[in-house]
Amino acid sequence: MLIADPVSVRLDDDVRETLKAEARSRQIGLSAYLREVASTEARRICRERIRQQSWAVGSYIARTPEAQEFYENVGPPKPKRR
Repeated sequence: MLIADPVSVRLDDDVRETLKAEARSRQIGLSAYLREVASTEARRICRERIRQQSWAVGSYIARTPEAQEFYENVGPPKPKRR
């Protein structure tokens, strides 16, 4: 696992105390909790971008005869086996 450079974030006292309390309730430190929150949000953002891009491709295929023909010839993508 590659460790990136540290990030410094200034928090208001109320926000910091709220986050510290949540971290304590999970029995982890504030830094670990913030990493968890940031990682979760980054995954959500990536999934949302993929959905938007998929929608754009689908819309393009729906309105473009050449794309429809290509899709009919090639077929839909096959799911990868894990």
